[in-house]
Amino acid sequence: MIKKTALLLPLVLMMFAFQPVKKKKVIFFGDSITQQGAAPGGYIRLIEGLSKTDGVSDQFEFVGKGIGGNKVYDLFLRFQPDVLDQKPDIVLVYVGINDVWHKTSSGTGTDFDKFGKFYDAIISTLVKQGIQPVVCTPSVIGERNDCSNQQDGDLNRYAGWIREYAAKNKVPLVDLRKIFLDYLAKNNPDNKEKGILTVDRVHLNEKGNQLVADAMWKVIKSLGGM
Repeated sequence: MIKKTALLLPLVLMMFAFQPVKKKKVIFFGDSITQQGAAPGGYIRLIEGLSKTDGVSDQFEFVGKGIGGNKVYDLFLRFQPDVLDQKPDIVLVYVGINDVWHKTSSGTGTDFDKFGKFYDAIISTLVKQGIQPVVCTPSVIGERNDCSNQQDGDLNRYAGWIREYAAKNKVPLVDLRKIFLDYLAKNNPDNKEKGILTVDRVHLNEKGNQLVADAMWKVIKSLGGM
């Protein structure tokens, strides 16, 4: 009996050794910037590449859930099917550009107080369901580095609220607003409106996608236990 058990033990150990590792599902939840991030060359695809470079691509599944024109209440309305029903482990919420931009472009933005209420409804639900949220500040609407972009004031206000919310609720933060402004201060000496990190003042070019990918992957890695 002992001999038989000794023979079976290596087989049992091998079975456990070859059990597939459950991947952490990471959902990127946002607007057209996120939608484009899932395309070739986009920041989500670049994050996949970074995970391969770090030798952990088998530990993660990256899913883009971005829709062009979305504001925070659009995210709230599709929250159940696009996020909760997908059973993610980590959700990065990157929203706010259209909430600010559309106030002046089409009169359909999101008032400051309503933005916070919808935002909290999303994040608090994730926490209650045991899903790890990561919040991201909105980046730029225009790349001038002298605070002369039309929406700089509102973007700073909304980004400031997200920073405070993250600190108060102990939610990981990717402060894209600060990262972009710091980069532009050093790399936009001619104070150009676009072309440094964006193609059109908002949507990311190659450098912009890489900047976002690097910042997000740093946080995702830390949550993945690396």
